[in-house]
Amino acid sequence: MLSDIISCVLVGLEGEVVDVETDISNGLPSFSIVGLPDTAVRESKERIRAAIKNSGFSFPIKRIIINLAPANTKKEGTHLDLPMAMGILSASNQIEDKNISKYAFIGELSLNGKLNRVIGVLPIVISLREKGYKKIVLPMENYDEARIIEDIEIYPFHSLAEVIQYFNGQMRMNLRHKSKSLKRVDKVYDVDFSEISGQQSVIRAMEIAAAGGHNIILIGPPGSGKTMLARRFPTILPDMDIEESIEVTKIYSVSGLLPSDAALIKTRPFIAPHHTASRVSLVGGGKIPKPGDVSLAHLGVLFLDELTEFQKSVLEVLRQPMEDEEVTISRANATITYPSKFILVASMNPCPCGYYNDPKNECSCAPYEVKKYLSKISGPLLDRIDMHIEVFPVEYKDLTSKTKNKSSKEIKEKVDKAREVQISRYKNEKIRYNSQLPPRLIKRFCKLGKEENDLLEIAFKKLKLSARSYNKIIKLSRTIADLDSSENIEVKHISEAIQYRSLDKSFWNV
Repeated sequence: MLSDIISCVLVGLEGEVVDVETDISNGLPSFSIVGLPDTAVRESKERIRAAIKNSGFSFPIKRIIINLAPANTKKEGTHLDLPMAMGILSASNQIEDKNISKYAFIGELSLNGKLNRVIGVLPIVISLREKGYKKIVLPMENYDEARIIEDIEIYPFHSLAEVIQYFNGQMRMNLRHKSKSLKRVDKVYDVDFSEISGQQSVIRAMEIAAAGGHNIILIGPPGSGKTMLARRFPTILPDMDIEESIEVTKIYSVSGLLPSDAALIKTRPFIAPHHTASRVSLVGGGKIPKPGDVSLAHLGVLFLDELTEFQKSVLEVLRQPMEDEEVTISRANATITYPSKFILVASMNPCPCGYYNDPKNECSCAPYEVKKYLSKISGPLLDRIDMHIEVFPVEYKDLTSKTKNKSSKEIKEKVDKAREVQISRYKNEKIRYNSQLPPRLIKRFCKLGKEENDLLEIAFKKLKLSARSYNKIIKLSRTIADLDSSENIEVKHISEAIQYRSLDKSFWNV
């Protein structure tokens, strides 16, 4: 007898519906799975056999063939265990419900028949809903993750036996389909900008970076507070809305990094890889392409501390994700694209000893050593970083002063207002904040007067700026104007933006 069960497999962040076709016929006992199954899917034969027997049902001693259609798509993961088991039970007439074809099944089986949690449930559920499947059977441990999606019916079970009993009418359950509460919960951080002594100019730069989504690099001697400042950057970022939360959660679900007690990630990611990270760990890849750090930092922060300690070849792979806001991984059996819309926050010393251009300490490095050290950061990469900020050592008077900097909450309020202006301005475009402005929209949304154009022309010629740098200065100016609640970009906004793009000329022209 033939049965057809619906399931789904992931190709990157997108799901593709799979028809699990099961045929049981007379002949020598065998169990074959066809349709490009990977090792985990092929090994499921033993799990399915044991799970069916240990759940109190009989495994057919016949010729069993399972086809995973479409046959030209690679099938990966353990979540096909349950649909294949249901296909065998349906084809052997051990399940009575004839409407089983209206359900989609995902779940991994233990040898005792228990349904185990699987990764990637959120993007699978979203894809099934988009393709018209509204009834989904899955492990109870995946229920919280799946129920955040509305307009679907979730049927969570603990074991294969429970699933069979339900479809045989021997068990009733309260239908669980209500979406989990998605109310915003304010993140409580254990760090705050009010704890920083001095460094008002750097904090101002980070406020601008957060408001417009601009990349920023901090350059200064050891102990000047670069890492301390960078780790407080997430405390002033705007809260994620529901769409952004689902985007981020999908990536973590596919990566298997979604905490078991979390249904939805509601705080922006902060990813800080060690400088020994490889290219694959940074941008993603592997035999089965998985998201890298640039994708795990999507809609959040990628913090690269001690930037010059990273291998140059590793840093160079950042150029394309920073520009395109996505990374494409090509392998022999698949080409997968993951989003990588992050804010890069980097920090570095200006030379090997760390004291080049330090007003308090003498640098012991020869000019060629400084040049060699800084050459680890290529011009094209540096050009993609919007703001270049020099961090000086804190003065004693700042350390002992009773006057505190603004708190993260106060700074965040200004950032939120600026972001709201940008979201409203770009509501008809496919962008959300100023750093995403493409060249075709700059003239439309960033109109400059004669004085502003004259100032930009002087800076362009004197600093020998590239076309990219020119556009970034305009976008920075737009963000500064938004923080200033100014509809028009003024000379003072242009002037401040230029100073954030001129530091590389003093360091990299040693």
